[in-house]
Amino acid sequence: MASSFGQVDNHSSILVVESNEALAQRIVLDLRQSGYIPIVATDQVTAIQYFHQHQPMMVVIDLHLPGDWGLNLCEHLRTLGSVVPLLLLLQQDGVKERVACLESGADDYLLKPYRSDDFLQRVDLYLQPPTPQSDEMRFGDLVLDLSTRQAIRNGRVMGLTMKEFELLKYLMDHPREVLTREQILENVWGYNFIGESNVIEVYIRYLRLKIEDEGGKRLIQTVRGVGYVLREN
Repeated sequence: MASSFGQVDNHSSILVVESNEALAQRIVLDLRQSGYIPIVATDQVTAIQYFHQHQPMMVVIDLHLPGDWGLNLCEHLRTLGSVVPLLLLLQQDGVKERVACLESGADDYLLKPYRSDDFLQRVDLYLQPPTPQSDEMRFGDLVLDLSTRQAIRNGRVMGLTMKEFELLKYLMDHPREVLTREQILENVWGYNFIGESNVIEVYIRYLRLKIEDEGGKRLIQTVRGVGYVLREN
């Protein structure tokens, strides 16, 4: 089942994967009023079909869909090489749930009950036009292409998710400066996580696997008990 309005424009369409009809309609109304074109899928097969058909600029997925297919859908989209923002709706704010979301490839999550203002603020955060700036950043042999959101090292081009890109950009904005976990959370995620979370560690691990593959020397250093620093040794 799909719900869309007018001719679907890939540059403003958002795929909403939600089996709760009442919640789906609230999200659809909010997105329409904010100028986006919502496309609703209620099951995994349809969601994948619409993803390929419409190539949306963002995907919103309710984690608490039947079985684990909300997480499976995230993983599937990432295995396809997609780097569109994936935003999950989460019932509980436990460490297990947060880590599961992020390890599935999701960029961010929002807690239920659904709040229109919080949801639209998060959508706009990911989809707002980028601020005009230099096309790339460099640190040693690492290049970050700001227009394509790709990292390049020794001729290898690596696609990054939205949060991987923002984390690496923040580190490259502050080379050789030790950044605390609190600074990283505030500047990359824009809000503080409640309770203990290893979200930063998860993403640092992802970045290291990408930019240090094939024998590349470590650039993101751990400062035990403090945070992380981007430096060459």
